[in-house]
Amino acid sequence: MCKGLSSLPSTCLEKAKGMRVKLSHLAETHQKLKLQDVKTLQDLETVLNNKSGLQAFRVFLRSEFSEENLEFWLACEDYRVSPSNQQKTMASSICSKFINPDAPQEVNLDAETREALLRVIDSPCADTFNKAQQRIFSLMAKDSFPRFLRSHHCMEAIKAF
Repeated sequence: MCKGLSSLPSTCLEKAKGMRVKLSHLAETHQKLKLQDVKTLQDLETVLNNKSGLQAFRVFLRSEFSEENLEFWLACEDYRVSPSNQQKTMASSICSKFINPDAPQEVNLDAETREALLRVIDSPCADTFNKAQQRIFSLMAKDSFPRFLRSHHCMEAIKAF
């Protein structure tokens, strides 16, 4: 035993031993949960296609004030399957809500993608938002999703699977 520790009262040493055992157990449990995470929540796409996973991810993003990324991605999904006679109205709505510089839920797109999108918005087609949607998906996958996997929101989603 260290000389420094031998000078501590025995009650402190017992508490320290107990804490070490609890921390060891916690680390072991965390490792098991990480393996379960990998099996259950393999990737962002899996979460987005699962109702409880999507809801947990949405709550997590809301807690980080970045829910607009998910809302944009979902709006693009709706747009992609919408009838062509509704696409112009929907495209305009998506731009005013997420793309325009003063949009209430402006998403973080690079200037090139944003400008290309704004150039074609008056004559939209089914794949108008594909590039922008993919950029936001990548942003969520690389940035928000790893933090989500480490959050209590993820643990709640795992319980629901």
